[in-house]
Amino acid sequence: MEITEIKEYLPHRYPFLLVDRVIDIELGDNITAIKNVTINEPFFNGHFPDLPIMPGVLIIEALAQAAGVLGFKALDKKPSDGSIYLFVGSDKMRFKRPVVPGDQLTLKAKIVTARAGIWKFDCRAEVDGKLVASGQILCADREV
Repeated sequence: MEITEIKEYLPHRYPFLLVDRVIDIELGDNITAIKNVTINEPFFNGHFPDLPIMPGVLIIEALAQAAGVLGFKALDKKPSDGSIYLFVGSDKMRFKRPVVPGDQLTLKAKIVTARAGIWKFDCRAEVDGKLVASGQILCADREV
């Protein structure tokens, strides 16, 4: 999926759209997406000016957005249909190395469970095949 199609499945916009491309998706199972990290990201102005590091909470958000695309596609729904995926929690989230400008963050999410509109995903973020962060993300499918 290119960015135009991704924007159909995520309500986020600049500067908070954190998925640049979907490189693989198996409906009802898993997704692999990309976030290109550049020095032009607005958060690098303050995190940290002399040592730019992508905040961990934004890595979690990027994983949640990739998981949201997978959930929307699995249900054949879009935000324009009056549906939204809300981030409702994370479990066992661990960070192994910093993400810096120039990195290409690979975002992977796999569906663990989907019950009563609550989805649980096993997620991992990698740079150059090396683990950056991993854990579980919970999202709720809600009507707006």
